[in-house]
Amino acid sequence: MNAIPRKTWTVAEAKARLSEILRLASEEGPQRIGTKTPYVVVPEEEWLKRAEPRIPLGRWLVENMPRIDDLELPDRHEPDRPSPFEDWDFGDDGKDTK
Repeated sequence: MNAIPRKTWTVAEAKARLSEILRLASEEGPQRIGTKTPYVVVPEEEWLKRAEPRIPLGRWLVENMPRIDDLELPDRHEPDRPSPFEDWDFGDDGKDTK
């Protein structure tokens, strides 16, 4: 199958002759539609051959999850910090007595 489209169809031609474009795509190769923003019609079989194989998300996550030896864990021993509420005096009713 040719990889380079021989003809560029206008959008109006493509609308009027879609079945012919699909037939030509399967018999002769990719068909280009549009001039300002070109699009290419190819048979699905050819598209799938060129596309990267997709793996299921679950398998990708398992294959790409970080391993324990690869992780650098942060130091959890932080210095004590003063509480901003240390000098507050709460009475029995839970209200600040200041």
